[in-house]
Amino acid sequence: MPKKNTKSSSKKTKVRKTHKRKELPKEPLPPVHAWRICPYGEHWVRKHPLQIPPSKTYPEGHTVTRREHCARNPSGLDQLYPEEMGEMANQHFSEVKNKPCPIDLGFKGNGDQYDELIAGWVQYWNDILNPDEPLDPNLVKALIASESKFIPTILANQKNSDSARGLTQITNDTRKLLGGFHGDLKDHLITVTKEELNDPNVNICAGVRWLFEKRRLITNSLKRPSSWIETVWEYKSVKQAKTKKDADKIRKIFNDFYEDLQKCK
Repeated sequence: MPKKNTKSSSKKTKVRKTHKRKELPKEPLPPVHAWRICPYGEHWVRKHPLQIPPSKTYPEGHTVTRREHCARNPSGLDQLYPEEMGEMANQHFSEVKNKPCPIDLGFKGNGDQYDELIAGWVQYWNDILNPDEPLDPNLVKALIASESKFIPTILANQKNSDSARGLTQITNDTRKLLGGFHGDLKDHLITVTKEELNDPNVNICAGVRWLFEKRRLITNSLKRPSSWIETVWEYKSVKQAKTKKDADKIRKIFNDFYEDLQKCK
């Protein structure tokens, strides 16, 4: 009977130990824009009271003060919330030099009270989206004049809270698109409620962002860069007007305001 090879049978199999490399924590991305308070993927939350539910220590619950902080966006993308919009406007918009023409367009003092907000949001979205042809703040002011007559809480249909509202007449469907709920908008989102669109600062921010998105969509459709005037006609649904007379009237109202504003130059 052959002898067993005791040397080979007594050998133990060596197992190479592998050490998992520790992953370094990812550094937060820088802010999207110099005016932003928080880095990319986060939004600013201001100081506010926070209600704590009842516990053994506090049977009736209690209120604490939550300090201002940057909170992670649910989407992980760039999202603007009203609180940060307000801080940006307060801190930076007075410094913007390229303002619309300071006339009230016949609206008895109401037509020039939002010039600073228009200038700020036009510059912000021009910086962020970097169009081949920068958006003119006069165009946005003429758009507001023709859409809402500078009435910040106006509702297109008083019986339908989802209808177009505010200075730039944003519908509830558009609000959802801007928030990335559905559609092609993949980044630089705006997260607001219907009621928050009554705030002139929030509404102008949303309206200018929607104007840029309209231009992107038309450019894709035309297979050439859309002009801003073409974009305005799309924004105002001129093609959907019932008659040619109605379409011409929409164009004339806007053009008259825009021409008056351009005289400042």
